[in-house]
Amino acid sequence: MAGAKLHELTIAEWLAALAAGNPVPGAGSAAALTASAAAALVAMTARLSDEWPEAAGVAAQALALQQRLAELAQADAEIYAESLDALAAREKGQDERRDFALGTLLDRAARVPLAIAETACDVALLAANAAAYVRLEVQPDARAAGSLAAAAASAAALLVEVNLTATADDERVRQARRAAEGAAAAVQSAR
Repeated sequence: MAGAKLHELTIAEWLAALAAGNPVPGAGSAAALTASAAAALVAMTARLSDEWPEAAGVAAQALALQQRLAELAQADAEIYAESLDALAAREKGQDERRDFALGTLLDRAARVPLAIAETACDVALLAANAAAYVRLEVQPDARAAGSLAAAAASAAALLVEVNLTATADDERVRQARRAAEGAAAAVQSAR
């Protein structure tokens, strides 16, 4: 996987990288790519529903979310790898500058899964909307997309909560939980 962008890997390569026994890529990247696949499903259902006046706009929005989530998957892998390297260096001794740099890096490491949770929530909301208007034969695909996105939002919210810099009263934790709850509510509304 060295040097490759996660979204450019074949499915087999991506799964092999995920199962390789290395911490990177990890759950954040997996959540982002799951939500990215959900967004692609929403685009597919909209494109197959050309009688729906808003189909083209929904498809375009879904594709933009798909791309954003692919970028977040890559960002999560890169920042997580940097965080692990910085933590390992810290164990070998450090000075105050390294402490500050580590704190900044860990803060960024919490923000990426938050962005994944919020963007996955957007996908779930878009999927719920699409499920109400797309052709009958692809409505299950739209609802499934919502479920995938909600699961990704929930997973990303968990990662925000367990991040080394986040505490229970951290606003990022509350935002991530709201995103996961919003995605779950969207799934329920589409049933």
